[in-house]
This record gives sequence, structure tokens and C-alpha cells, in this order.
Amino acid sequence: MVSGAPTVVATIKPVHSLVAGVMEGVGEPVLLVRGGASPHHFSLRPSAARALRRAPLVIWVGAELESFLVKPLATLAVNARVVELAAAEGVGKLPARRGGSWQRTLPEKQSRGPHNMHVWLSPPNAKAMVRAIVAALASVDGANAAAYRANGTRLDARLDELEHELRGKLAPIAHRPYLVFHDAYPYFEAHFGLNAVGALMDNQERRPGARRIRALQVKIRALRAACVFAEPQFQPQLVRAVAEGSRARTGVLDPLGADLPAGPELYFTLMRNMAKALVSCLSP
Repeated sequence: MVSGAPTVVATIKPVHSLVAGVMEGVGEPVLLVRGGASPHHFSLRPSAARALRRAPLVIWVGAELESFLVKPLATLAVNARVVELAAAEGVGKLPARRGGSWQRTLPEKQSRGPHNMHVWLSPPNAKAMVRAIVAALASVDGANAAAYRANGTRLDARLDELEHELRGKLAPIAHRPYLVFHDAYPYFEAHFGLNAVGALMDNQERRPGARRIRALQVKIRALRAACVFAEPQFQPQLVRAVAEGSRARTGVLDPLGADLPAGPELYFTLMRNMAKALVSCLSP
């Protein structure tokens, strides 16, 4: 590592992974949301508050995802450059969808109303985010700008390889219908042409009642869903209850890398794990 590297704060694990990849050989970014914690309801630790106070650069997805950070950015990171990756040039955004059955949605460069903020789950968006990260790091740490640019070029090539690899793995099951726990995956679905037909929950923080579960069971049978996916942060019993009485299998998708070690390889492992889970559950 290069001595004197700046304190850079990244919010969630996938963002931290891309920042760590750009900073590789220079320094290590600080991760705010650790482990399997959800950015939808996160409490800032004292160590994270100290990091925000001394950081010249904070990189996050945006207020629609990490609302917990809005006040700390205004009161603690007063001297930091704040980079909102969802607003970076080249990042396509999709409108938020309600739980229920869906039509396929194509990415848009601009859309009105609330957005789905899981923007990192497509390789083209990740590439645009890497470009924004490189530019931001070079602006606050010009002495290491060449290293950041070299790392960014290497990441760009690796993301192209990842996209090609995943497309080949997912193509045979792309037509198979499935349901997800909550609507975290439209960027992955749209980019790889997958057939997600709905989500179990409108609000991932509110558990559905018995009537809602019965309605979901009817929906699974009507849509002929081949699989229903849980997430590692939430109780799997709900997904099993919803799939009961149907031929649907159950699986787990992890959009945040909850159980993965943080670092520059997390993003690539996360994307491969998602493809592996989809192929495993949806293959006839």
C-alpha cells in the first residue's frame, strides 16, 4: 500500500468492492454497512461517524437507497466530496415496481418518479460506476491518479469478461418464470433477459399476513413460477410457505453479498453466485 492514501468511505459491500478494486495497491476504503446489515434500516456506529468526519471522499448509491446517510453527510462529512453513483454518467436507472406480476422492463437513462436503486447489478452500470470512482479518486488524490486509472482499465476488462461468462450461463434458463423476495434485481433481469414475474413483498420490512400468503400461493400457480427466491437477511420460512402446494422450488439470491468477505473480489463473486443460484433453481 502507498503511505498517505486518503480515507475513502464507501457505503454498501458491492460499492465498497468496486472502490477497493480501483484503490488496489494504494489504500483500502472504509466500509460503512458491514455484514448482512440492510441499508434500508442502518444505524451509524461511532467508528463510521469518525471515518465520515475525516474522509475527503464518500461514495454511495444515493438517498433513495441509503436514506440513513442523508443527515450524517450534511453534519459529519462537511468537507468531503460526495459521489452519488446512481447519478453518475452512463448509469441507467429503472423505475421502482410494486410487488405483484410484472411486464419486462427495459433500462432507461432517465425516468420520472422513484427509482429502483440496486443499480450495481448490471455489468454496464458497474463499468459506469468504476469510471466515476476513478475520476473522483483522481480528483482528491492526484499523486496516485495513474494507479487509479490503471486499476479502472483492468476492472473494465474484467467486467466485460464477467458479462460474457454470465450471459452464457444464464441463456438456457432465461425463459423460465420465477419470483423474488423483493424487487432488488431488475437491472440483472433486464440485462440478461431473465423472466422474473413478480415479488413477494411490496415492503420488505412488513411481513405479509395469512391472506396475503394465500394470494401469493395462487399467484405462483397461476404464473407457473419454477422457483421462488429468498434472501439471506430474511426468514426462509416465508418463502417455503408461499411455495407450498406448488411445483416451485426455492432458492436464495443475495444482492448485497451479505455472507461474502468484503474486498475487491466481492462484486465478481456476488454476480457469479447469483447466476449460479438462478441456474441451479431454474434448470429443468
